[in-house]
Amino acid sequence: MISLTFPDGSLREFSAGVTGAEIAEGISKSLAKKAVAMRVDGDLRDLADPIEESATIEIVTRDNEAALELIRHDAAHVMAEAVQELYPGTQVTIGPVIENGFFYDFARDEPFTLDDLPKIEKKMREIIQRNAPFTKSVWTREKAKQVFKDKGELYKVELVDAIPEDQQIKIYAQGDWFDLCRGPHMVSTGQVGNAFKLMKVAGAYWRGDSENEMLTRIYGTAWAEQSQLDSYIHMLEEAEKRDHRRLGREMDLFHFQEEGPGVVFWHAKGWTLFQNLVAYMRRRLAGDYEEVNAPQILDKSLWETSGHWGWYKENMFGVQSAGDDAEDKRLFALKPMNCPGHVQIFKHGLKSYRDLPIRMAEFGVVHRYEPSGAMHGLMRVRGFTQDDAHIFCTDDQLADECMKINDLILSTYSDFGFEDIVVKLSTRPEKRVGSDALWDRAEAVMREVLERIEKESGGRIKTGINPGEGAFYGPKFEYTLKDAIGREWQCGTTQVDFNLPERFGAFFVDSDGDKKEPVMIHRAICGSMERFLGILIENYAGHFPLWFAPLQVVVATITSDADDYAREVHKALTRAGLKAEVDLRNEKINYKVREHSLAKVPVILVCGKREAEERTVNVRRLGSRDQQSMSLSEAVRWLADEAVPPDVKRAQAEAAADAAE
Repeated sequence: MISLTFPDGSLREFSAGVTGAEIAEGISKSLAKKAVAMRVDGDLRDLADPIEESATIEIVTRDNEAALELIRHDAAHVMAEAVQELYPGTQVTIGPVIENGFFYDFARDEPFTLDDLPKIEKKMREIIQRNAPFTKSVWTREKAKQVFKDKGELYKVELVDAIPEDQQIKIYAQGDWFDLCRGPHMVSTGQVGNAFKLMKVAGAYWRGDSENEMLTRIYGTAWAEQSQLDSYIHMLEEAEKRDHRRLGREMDLFHFQEEGPGVVFWHAKGWTLFQNLVAYMRRRLAGDYEEVNAPQILDKSLWETSGHWGWYKENMFGVQSAGDDAEDKRLFALKPMNCPGHVQIFKHGLKSYRDLPIRMAEFGVVHRYEPSGAMHGLMRVRGFTQDDAHIFCTDDQLADECMKINDLILSTYSDFGFEDIVVKLSTRPEKRVGSDALWDRAEAVMREVLERIEKESGGRIKTGINPGEGAFYGPKFEYTLKDAIGREWQCGTTQVDFNLPERFGAFFVDSDGDKKEPVMIHRAICGSMERFLGILIENYAGHFPLWFAPLQVVVATITSDADDYAREVHKALTRAGLKAEVDLRNEKINYKVREHSLAKVPVILVCGKREAEERTVNVRRLGSRDQQSMSLSEAVRWLADEAVPPDVKRAQAEAAADAAE
């Protein structure tokens, strides 16, 4: 007999070899009908698998979150069967589950196109309707290779060869169709359901190697319910409208070109946007951080000392002078990170425990190699600016510094409209530096901070643990924010480092006169400033709040009679600190309004003959059809007040409160 522990803590005994299906049936017929898989000691397994030893067990139903991966996995197999039924001779290669869906790579003389997808979808629905059971069998390596060879599935023969000798060769069948697969699967094809859609086709090299054959990849998405699929499709449509690359063109913010792959060509308005973000961050750091600047190029030896040359060399750019002088032949590297430079600044001059914590910030330009296929607008580039900071503190100061960083990160995100935040602690990985005692202490402190974060937010901030996902040099917090259409973006980090201070011999003199290594904390809020701007562009769909917009107001005339008055309005706006332009072109006002609206200008002030006579303006806000007439002085005061950044308003309110006391 074996003992199985259920999620509610109850313990029951069964004969060894009992299956998950038998257990579900014994609990209730309704559970057996809904069950699709089981978890045994946390591992997802087929319901038909025998359980031979005592363990924990959970019956997984289709509405369980864990079932979504199975739905997508099974949908991939259904798609592969549909393709081979419709297009005999097509070879099936690899088809994994990916985020939000699945794909399969196919070898076919004539590549698939988008026009083929509706036909494949229709056949998939037929297969799902058949509700054929998934059955697993284990073959010998020789049998598997021979069967696939006889079928003309030469890619599968190669995959069988790649399976380690100590692993079983598992074959999953759904009716007459079968495939090589690790599993697990649900009970039958009918459990896939109809909430799926084939999304796109693309070329893909066999096993990701450009020296190999080009295959056709078909992507799909699958969900437990139709409403979830509908929401996902709507999100994709919204994401396409908000694509920062398209909005960057429409708003004349930036561009990329082949001569500078992975680096941004900022246009005037885009650079204003970038500097608005930098100015905001500088204000938030004032009084707490010293802003520094470390060299862009440093000798290879420094990167060897830091460990980057060994751990990260393939992602770094080497630099060497073209001159003949021997000194010029030294190998340098463009910095991929700011931290080694900050350690050098810390080491310059003797530091006492009384000096700590020392907080250094830098808007440092770094360069990291990204494969050309991985680059994506502002979101993934080779050259970018980090809002980087490093705190050197004592062990006793670690908790307070982490909490101080947390408060800064959360208030920054709030100022940009992000309130749905998740903070996770990533703990020690298998390969790491530092003693277990150091890790124990750092993780204990950060767990306490994590509890404080959730408690002090009243539960508004969700927290969690990422076991084994810490950096090799220390545990870290990761901050993930959710944008206006529900996408999640990991941005901020707080990382404890046991590695660099030791490698570089950094120390401070403690109260007892001994030399001690400081605790080093790496901190980023935006992370990559370029990527954060890309996120902001898409989150706001280009409709920036007035305080952040690169161009805040356009004064547009209806007729030339109002030109002089429009110039006066423009002057009043700029005198009040607003970023404004005047449009005196001989074009119809509807044309001007439409053009500036496409460029996402937040406010258009329309001036005609009557407005000039009455000294008023007609106010049009981006995204609204309403128009409002107000006096020039009133409009300037209103817009100037709205254009004050939220952090400045807080500071003004605090100063007013202090003055009133």
